[in-house]
Amino acid sequence: MSNTKLYVAIYVLLFVLATAQVLVEFAGLDYWVAMGAILALSFVKALFVAGYYQHLRYEPRTLSYLMATGLLAALALTIAASYSIT
Repeated sequence: MSNTKLYVAIYVLLFVLATAQVLVEFAGLDYWVAMGAILALSFVKALFVAGYYQHLRYEPRTLSYLMATGLLAALALTIAASYSIT
């Protein structure tokens, strides 16, 4: 598969996932179920964007681990900040 075809396929997949997020919003699901579904879809989209459009898939694993460490640190700070708000 050429690079152009790969990027177009990933773009279509991201478009489908974004459409699924909108459909989840209008599906009338329970709040926490809808939030979990939207977060899961967002996580999958972020993995595809980071992996292919930011080329982490083709970088050394140490760089991927460094990015994951930064992501976990940002998540920990966000959770800590949410406790101080309430």
